[in-house]
Amino acid sequence: MSELQDIVHVEKRDLVGIVAQFFAEGYRLVQVGCSTLPSAYELTYSFDRENRLRHQRITMAQDEEVPSISVIYPSAFLYENEIHDLFGVNITNIAVDYRGMLYQTALSTPFSIGNVKLPETPKQKSIAHGEKPETVKVEAEEAGKKE
Repeated sequence: MSELQDIVHVEKRDLVGIVAQFFAEGYRLVQVGCSTLPSAYELTYSFDRENRLRHQRITMAQDEEVPSISVIYPSAFLYENEIHDLFGVNITNIAVDYRGMLYQTALSTPFSIGNVKLPETPKQKSIAHGEKPETVKVEAEEAGKKE
């Protein structure tokens, strides 16, 4: 049985207070993940208590800063340094700040907005009048093979 996973979008200014509340309630930090969007980043913070995951997500522009949560969860310093080094996200007041030296990569911030080529949304093929869609052709061909 799987449990419904809620992702709550929160304001950046509320993040540290929410994280402090989770800590006070006995939640453990599971992960901090980052995703590159066309013109922003999504940071997802995941917490667990008694096998119940809770996710908090912020969306931020490329030039914005986000406060560190490592003062509350000291182990977050690794996630935050990684996000800084690989995505170029500016995270302020990290407890142990590697200042861009956690990873040595050939490309500086390889997952940053400027370096990631996001896939384009597939375009629908237009079907000429009287032409059958591709899926119908494939089904018909397979039906002919079975006979």
